Amino acid sequence: MRTANDLELVHLTKRYGETVAVRDVSHIFAPGSYVCLLGPSGCGKSSTLRMIAGHESVSDGAILLSGRDISKLPPAKRGTAMMFQNYALFPHLSVKDNVAFSLRMKGMEKPARHARAMEMLELVDMVALADRLPAQLSGGQQQRVALARALIANPEVLLLDEPLSALDPFLRIRMRAELKRIQRELGITFIHVTHGQDEALALADEVVVMNNAIIEQAGPARTVFNAPRTEFVARFMGGHNVITLDGARHAVRQDAVRISDSGLPATVQAIEYQGDRVSVSTVTEGGEALVALMSDAAFYANEIPPGAQVRLSWDEGRLHRLQA
Repeated sequence: MRTANDLELVHLTKRYGETVAVRDVSHIFAPGSYVCLLGPSGCGKSSTLRMIAGHESVSDGAILLSGRDISKLPPAKRGTAMMFQNYALFPHLSVKDNVAFSLRMKGMEKPARHARAMEMLELVDMVALADRLPAQLSGGQQQRVALARALIANPEVLLLDEPLSALDPFLRIRMRAELKRIQRELGITFIHVTHGQDEALALADEVVVMNNAIIEQAGPARTVFNAPRTEFVARFMGGHNVITLDGARHAVRQDAVRISDSGLPATVQAIEYQGDRVSVSTVTEGGEALVALMSDAAFYANEIPPGAQVRLSWDEGRLHRLQA
């Protein structure tokens, strides 16, 4: 359903010579939503983002924002802004002047642009460091400056190219909470490219899973995780086993698999302690790999060594048939 200020991809294609990076992709991004483009390297997600931004040309198709085709416009005229993976801050400019740079290029007077920059720095909690140079900032602080700089032009859509990849795991979790807070506060569409399913599940109102230049599945994060449409999505999202039953491929979540007195015969291959739970990797008599996730307490109450013969079961309602 199209609305007044949504972003729509219409049969979007990107070719690099004989290679098709994005193939005939059509999708509508709901306004004011946080969307994650998720997929492995080379799946087409970054090419899609860069075409929306205007940093890659469109081979075929159109990009509509609020009903107008922006696919031939320069980046500054599109109503979008992009936050790059490497942050791309000017090393000789202060934090405040980095944020205000695009307003300076538009000819805005210094007092006005600095006032606007300080508003953006307040949004990202960086006012106290406004006069520092980028080299005097941590990675997380540089990211906040890059975010403020991207937001200062009041874009309808903010595009984020793997913005958390350079951060350590602890800071990454903190910063994704900050990104979600800022997106909700501003009420604009964020489109965030990532190859991390944990990141996508934590952030996204909608997850768009790409593979081999197409969209394999799109929908609410919980739906995509719990009801993967294809074997690729089930495996890429993680947390699922894929198994053939009655001649068809099915997915069953690892935490739904139980080691019990009856069920599918299997041999334990490996045990992995994961803190609050234990991963028990098995191979069935038919040669298929299945993982059962057990609580820490349940596993250590009755430890199972590698090589043990076990039986696996699950509730029938937890089995999800995949598309061929």
